[in-house]
Amino acid sequence: MRWSFFGLVGLMSLSAAAPMASAAEDYAVLIISRERLEVPTNCEIGLYIQDQLAGRLFQEQSTSFNLPAGNVSLRLKLLPGQSPGCLPGLLAPPAQNITLKVGDVRKLRIAQGPEGMYLKPAALEY
Repeated sequence: MRWSFFGLVGLMSLSAAAPMASAAEDYAVLIISRERLEVPTNCEIGLYIQDQLAGRLFQEQSTSFNLPAGNVSLRLKLLPGQSPGCLPGLLAPPAQNITLKVGDVRKLRIAQGPEGMYLKPAALEY
């Protein structure tokens, strides 16, 4: 009986000493979608986060990122590919800046406007 009590106390002290880690408290989730046919090209689109290529999207694809909270610079650009006419432009498109908070789950979709491609807020739908 005495040993089971000491064993229980020992297990409780080990769980108190282990650091608690929770991804929901440290990061935000950013989902980028090209699920709709709003961009009239079959070319691959590159997603740049903080001016670094972070993902490539074809039609009907989406990708997600765990990012630290704060300001994030996002840029879209056509990437050279195997399809005809998929040559990148000479000018880099303007970046969009968003602010992520700890625990956020944000979904953006790629859309086409008069000035080119941009990211538009989308519903999570799950």
